[in-house]
Amino acid sequence: MFSRLLQKLRAVEPWQRTLYIMFVAQVLTAVGFSVIFPFLSLYVTELGSRTRLSAEFLAGAVFSAQALTMMIASPIWGAVADRYGRKLMVERAMFGGAIIMLLMGFVRSGEELVLLRALQGMITGTVAAANALVAAVAPRQRSGYAMGLLLMGQTTGVAIGPLIGGVLADAFGYRLTFVLTSALLLVGGLLVYWGVTENMAPRPVSATQKRSFLADWQHVFQANGVILAYSLRFLANLGRVLLTPFAPLFIATLLVDSAHLNTITGLVIGVSAAAGTITAVYLGRLGDRVGHGRVLKWSALAAGLLFLPQSLVTDAWQLLALQALTGAAMGGIVPTLSALLARYTEPGEEGSVYGIDNSIVAAARAAAPLVGSVIAFWFDLRATFLATAVIFLVVAAVSFLRLPDEDAAAVPQLGD
Repeated sequence: MFSRLLQKLRAVEPWQRTLYIMFVAQVLTAVGFSVIFPFLSLYVTELGSRTRLSAEFLAGAVFSAQALTMMIASPIWGAVADRYGRKLMVERAMFGGAIIMLLMGFVRSGEELVLLRALQGMITGTVAAANALVAAVAPRQRSGYAMGLLLMGQTTGVAIGPLIGGVLADAFGYRLTFVLTSALLLVGGLLVYWGVTENMAPRPVSATQKRSFLADWQHVFQANGVILAYSLRFLANLGRVLLTPFAPLFIATLLVDSAHLNTITGLVIGVSAAAGTITAVYLGRLGDRVGHGRVLKWSALAAGLLFLPQSLVTDAWQLLALQALTGAAMGGIVPTLSALLARYTEPGEEGSVYGIDNSIVAAARAAAPLVGSVIAFWFDLRATFLATAVIFLVVAAVSFLRLPDEDAAAVPQLGD
């Protein structure tokens, strides 16, 4: 069966083969990383502190530390990718992540876990590395389809991972899940190592030898539309992550019996991701035909409107249903922004483009817990849903007002 699959992969075009392999690798890594989502803050509480730091501080730091270091490291890794190869950066992220996640299963305190999470942010960044590799090999007129399929791999993993993690945590404890994550990252890295061939065209001498990393980043920002796309990316990811640290706390208020809190939290997160998985490829392909700006506008508007009633739910099943709908809407936001960045920028600088993009995503993830904490403290947990709705409505408004419609008719259409 495996040999037949390899034969089929060899029969397709090289860029499609790379895309399909990266899809599978993205599923594996997304499952691995998202396995720990439902209980990471609870794991910190179980580990305790050796320096008398509060559990609340460590629970916040375990999320923010990884995001902050990734925000700093991603643009550097992206610029390195443009010089030495994007496949190499994917392997660095996956193999490095496998080692770090294995070590997390053996930590003895919350402080050690925070330290490893910070190291994880410096070394990993699988999404940015995969985006850069796929964007470099896929034709620009197929960027929506390619980014949509890559997002489908990511959201498929995020849909499965939290549920698996919740079940494993309830049944066997927290440490086993980190070993599982390490194994999945290792398999994904080996798949890329053996299956992907990158024929990287060297950039001009003036670009590779005389231009610094800073000049590379400045050149990206000077491209028309890039700053607006990055701003929308920050807002969209701020909205996506704002609820994550507080989801278990809010779901606990909806349950009479909290014995299966981890499992239900994983189910809610997973259903939202699964809905995004279903819509990502279709909406990405639709963007190739009608313009990615149009898909972005209406997807953001739908997400904003669907988050509003979530502040009023009284049962977990109501939250589950509404999260599925918002997940479907958000399936049209991530790939369209990735495709717009590919079209706004020049070939050969994909590493820098998506390295900066991942840094912005990490910045949003670092800011989201702080913003959410302030809102929850001054108001309540339900107010975080209203804040999320406002963020996506702002994304929609800015897109309608500032983002020009693309001339979709000028984009050549190819068969799948």
